[in-house]
Amino acid sequence: MEWTRRATWVVRRWAGSVVAAVRRAGEGPGRERDLAVQAGKAALAAWLAWAVVGWWLEAPMAFVAPWVAVVLVEATVYRSVAHGLQQLAAIAVGTVVATAGALLLGSTMAAMALVLPAVLLLGQWQRLGSQGVYAATGALFVLTGGQVSIVSSAARIAEAVFGAVVGVAVNVLIRPPVYLRDARAALEDAAREAQEILDAVADGLADGEWDGQAAGSRHERALRLGRLVDQARSAIGWSRESMRGNPRGRRTRLLSSPGKAYDDALVVLDHVAVHTVGVTRTVWEIAERGEAARPPAGITHAYADFLRHTARAVRLYGRTRFAAGGSDDRAAERLREAVEELHRTLDEFRRQLPGAVPDDPDALETYGTLLAQAHRLADQLVRD
Repeated sequence: MEWTRRATWVVRRWAGSVVAAVRRAGEGPGRERDLAVQAGKAALAAWLAWAVVGWWLEAPMAFVAPWVAVVLVEATVYRSVAHGLQQLAAIAVGTVVATAGALLLGSTMAAMALVLPAVLLLGQWQRLGSQGVYAATGALFVLTGGQVSIVSSAARIAEAVFGAVVGVAVNVLIRPPVYLRDARAALEDAAREAQEILDAVADGLADGEWDGQAAGSRHERALRLGRLVDQARSAIGWSRESMRGNPRGRRTRLLSSPGKAYDDALVVLDHVAVHTVGVTRTVWEIAERGEAARPPAGITHAYADFLRHTARAVRLYGRTRFAAGGSDDRAAERLREAVEELHRTLDEFRRQLPGAVPDDPDALETYGTLLAQAHRLADQLVRD
């Protein structure tokens, strides 16, 4: 009975996620819609390849063309072209070696025993990249497809070439994928998460909350922030690759190319992540040590004020750097004002700190490190 309830819950959760993904794909641009478009393009490429090679020409190994067409509707145009050339080279190598082996030995069984190890080794050639495995696939098509002849092997290579042309053409001509939105969204997510964490810590300090479990939870969120920044870095790499050889990329490059501004944003977000981890770790350690380790209310409120200004500056930085329509001059001016205010609160906190913890050199060292990180972060936020 318990197993049935568990299985029902899993199925309902899966169905709910599918429905939600379909809804998001229908509501507007996003990852779900991009995936749906790519799936439709792959199906179209396979249908076109089969219609020509299988239905019209009635080739003996017609399935090779739609198979190659499907796998070459890749996530980026550049990857489609690069992998297409590598895959064709691998298939040609495997086909030629298998054909020569079968004709020389007069036995497909003997040829398979000798040819497969050879083509598997050839498939490790660096220039074939991840497509090297198709050398063995091409060899197997020859050795398991009936009578081996030069004509039939040449037909298989021609079918693969046609499938590759169809797959690449469909990917290039029909809504070629561009991932600028994904890169921008990843940067926005990282900045938003950092702002929310800092605001949460500031609210807890202002309310006098020293709950070790809550502080530990915020520290775990801060540790995950670094992974969000890494995901943003990966998304920027994908977006740059998606514009190589992409006609849509040429049209959008001037408006929203992930250039130096995105690289600068990664540097800033790296600083934000390091600073946020340091802040949450400090608060967590103080909460775990008990009431005796807690700083006076005055210094706590000053630190909370400083964290709120930091969160506001990070939020304005996101609006300034990641706006879909380009840089927002008004937000940039507000960011400069927020950073000036952040410096002011930092200076005020630094003046209060020695008197607040005069007999605790460890606390002075900890807060001093956080202050140094905060000053570096503030300088990064307004750097062009």
